[in-house]
Amino acid sequence: MIAPYGRNRKKRKTQDGRKLRRYKRRWNIERLFAWLQNFRRLVVRYEYKDENFLGMAQLGCIVILLRKCL
Repeated sequence: MIAPYGRNRKKRKTQDGRKLRRYKRRWNIERLFAWLQNFRRLVVRYEYKDENFLGMAQLGCIVILLRKCL
């Protein structure tokens, strides 16, 4: 037996009620990744060890923050 389609079902919202809140946060993250693409060492990934790559990524984020502050 197949259950009939119920019209009284509520459609779940994908947003949390505030307009474009998720999109705004996502845009900030995408912008950060775009700025990190300007650092050749991160794009090419010369480092073999993950710790060294993570350190260079953190250094890139620090440089971006310093440029914005100064």
